[in-house]
Amino acid sequence: MGAEIYDPRLYIHYGPRDASLLTDQEAHRSRAIWDNYPESLVPVVHKGTNNLPAWHPRLEPYIARTGLGMLRHFLRIEIDNDLLTAMAERWHPETHTFHLPEGEMTITLKDVAILTGLPISGDAVIGSTTKPEGGWGPLIRDRLGFDMPTTTPIQGRGHPPLNAGQVSVPWLVSHIQQEVEINDETPEEQVERYARIYLIGLVGGFLFPDKSNRWIQGIWLPLLTGDWDAIGEKSWGSAVLAGVYRELCTCSKVGAKQAGAAMFILQLWVWEHLPMFAPADPRPYRRNDDELNFLQNLPYGVKWIGANTNDHQPEHSLLFYRSELDKPWWNQVIWDPYPREVGELHH
Repeated sequence: MGAEIYDPRLYIHYGPRDASLLTDQEAHRSRAIWDNYPESLVPVVHKGTNNLPAWHPRLEPYIARTGLGMLRHFLRIEIDNDLLTAMAERWHPETHTFHLPEGEMTITLKDVAILTGLPISGDAVIGSTTKPEGGWGPLIRDRLGFDMPTTTPIQGRGHPPLNAGQVSVPWLVSHIQQEVEINDETPEEQVERYARIYLIGLVGGFLFPDKSNRWIQGIWLPLLTGDWDAIGEKSWGSAVLAGVYRELCTCSKVGAKQAGAAMFILQLWVWEHLPMFAPADPRPYRRNDDELNFLQNLPYGVKWIGANTNDHQPEHSLLFYRSELDKPWWNQVIWDPYPREVGELHH
């Protein structure tokens, strides 16, 4: 066995393989840092749709049945791209764990369930990735009750709302905001169609976003236009966590410049487990019955919504995060940050 096999740049991030087998774009980001040219690495920028409008209360009964209603609380959360990048540089693709001075850590289903309220039990989120004969247009017409243009470009966008098996995010948001008006007199059938459109945007644009930030994959349409209760019987939390793992594997490469997936979960996880990076003043909690009543109805991660993310590290510097992650923070890392009663409430 040659000495190269034991080179930590190769063994830690790729296992025992020869450096010549790796291209520059395929190499792990930490390799560039090890070789003393970290300035060649640009921060990974998160792409996702978080501009969905607030929904009308009449949509609540439908969305709640899917188990995804709690996501509306996280739509406005801002992703710290430098923090995302620094964590991706610590990601081990083979084990799906972060390598830190105090040991290996990772995001678990428990974290997803408690922080987001997403269901983690039930059927796997699976389906066909093949566009049906005739395209997605007939399915949209049959199940949502309207036709999506396939040839008329969106004003200023240069592409049609439905194209190559994808639905346009700008068109979808515009349709929700301008073309569909819900009030107390709106027929229930129209309310349900509106809820379907919103759900497609929530899942395809927020939980599983396209890196272009313009398209939602049509493969979500069959899964989200069927029976409401059947949608809620799926383990969405498991699928979302798998998506985060996969995207971190991609972001850990030298050539990565953009990130998809529900990276807000990573940010919430870091703030809970690595408090040295967390905002100083999350929503205050008190040990009383009011708190427990509050937590029964909202995910634990909601406490971070509205917190000032600039007070602990105004520059949000990638160099700052890299430096801090090199320090022995073993006495500050919180391996299990959730109060016992919170874990019991969220099972």
